[in-house]
Amino acid sequence: MGYVTRIVIIGGGPGGYEAALVAAQLGAEVTVVDCDGLGGASVLTDCVPSKTLIATAEVMTTFDSSYEELGIIVADDTPPDKQAARVVGVDLGKVNRRVKRLALAQSHDITASVTRAGARVLRGRGRLDGMQGIDGSRKVVVRAVDGSEETLVADAVLIATGGHPRELADAQPDGERILNWTQVYDLTELPEELIVVGSGVTGAEFAGAYQALGSKVTLVSSRDRVLPGEDPDAAAVLEEVFRRRGMNVMARSRAESAKRVGDRVEVTLSDGRVITGSHCLMAVGAIPNSAGMGLEEAGVKLRDSGHIWTDKVSRTTAPGVYAAGDVTGVFALASVAAMQGRIAMYHFLGDAVAPLNLKTVSSNVFTDPEIATVGYTQADVDGGKIEAVVVKLPLLRNPRAKMQGIRDGFVKLMCRPGTGIVVGGCVVSPRASELIHPISIAVDNNLTVEQIANAFTVYPSLSGSIAEVARQLHTRKAAGEA
Repeated sequence: MGYVTRIVIIGGGPGGYEAALVAAQLGAEVTVVDCDGLGGASVLTDCVPSKTLIATAEVMTTFDSSYEELGIIVADDTPPDKQAARVVGVDLGKVNRRVKRLALAQSHDITASVTRAGARVLRGRGRLDGMQGIDGSRKVVVRAVDGSEETLVADAVLIATGGHPRELADAQPDGERILNWTQVYDLTELPEELIVVGSGVTGAEFAGAYQALGSKVTLVSSRDRVLPGEDPDAAAVLEEVFRRRGMNVMARSRAESAKRVGDRVEVTLSDGRVITGSHCLMAVGAIPNSAGMGLEEAGVKLRDSGHIWTDKVSRTTAPGVYAAGDVTGVFALASVAAMQGRIAMYHFLGDAVAPLNLKTVSSNVFTDPEIATVGYTQADVDGGKIEAVVVKLPLLRNPRAKMQGIRDGFVKLMCRPGTGIVVGGCVVSPRASELIHPISIAVDNNLTVEQIANAFTVYPSLSGSIAEVARQLHTRKAAGEA
């Protein structure tokens, strides 16, 4: 019987469980060490739950903003003089019970897939023990829930421990009125007045969702605009939509503290202003779960932020130790974590592997409208990082958008001036997460605007705008415009 390669994976999120599936399929002996349940934060407290909540909010928004324009009549006993005040309500307790049920079901499905593939799942917290052995092996000490410890010997270790919500010293979550994004699913009643601190992706998504569900929302942003890391045109559209729907967006306002005062929350800003609400959601970033794991003692280099340094094939500075996901700080996306984990296993186990290419990563902000991007960005073009021709087409011109009552959004494509190769794109629309895929294929495969323009699209369809933008790009490129 031949030697079997031993792989230990610490962390069962997308980076960990996808790596486990690959390693098991390639014949390795795999142990996944996890303390919360497979799927990690992405499935249990972050991506799956938040997008499930947003799915309900999306229905509310669509109904609220479009039903009159589309000619839909709500038949009930509301007197004619009260018709304008009619609202559709939401049972947040029921919504959150569904959120938790779906998250657990997804976690169970992942666990079943991993164990069916032949991997062992061990409940506990893992840490590296010392330097690499003479034979090249690594030791991982697993501390179980009951306090008992087990030492595993591995030929390679993958660290995929993710991150946790960052907290301000003077704004500690209590799980009742001051919340982080893992605690919102314990709410049984809709917050009457919600203050969201932080205007990045997480803050914007929750602010938009709770606004749609019926909360009065104040979004506190320390920057000039919401979503400072996204396409500026896209962020401008979203901020205008937020304000139009009644959200109080406070730009250039940094929160210093949050405290409970009875059944209210007071948030003090750096300029001394105080705002109050019934609840406060802190969305001020994440901290990598890299502490107390013996990483530096084992030769793993950490950045000043606490993130693990990795190369393009997920290797750390310690031989035989790889890392994937949010703990690396590369890109806080489940898709990137999964790719990093798969690449790590392909590399160590000697399979064909391509280095991680972040310029082909597509991402989406699940606001309403959604914002999806891939490849080079407007900031890259404006900053001279790449020379490209850019065309933006508002969705208002799209016939399907008109039929569906869609007023906001656009499709933007970027191509190289000489070759017409598509190097980036941004879509702002309902279901932009679905519409970005053809642009992702174009970027990943170096397709030209001519190829995009000449492919058939359904009429009428929102995807028709992608072909239309490509046609306009082709014309501008041919005219030598940049």
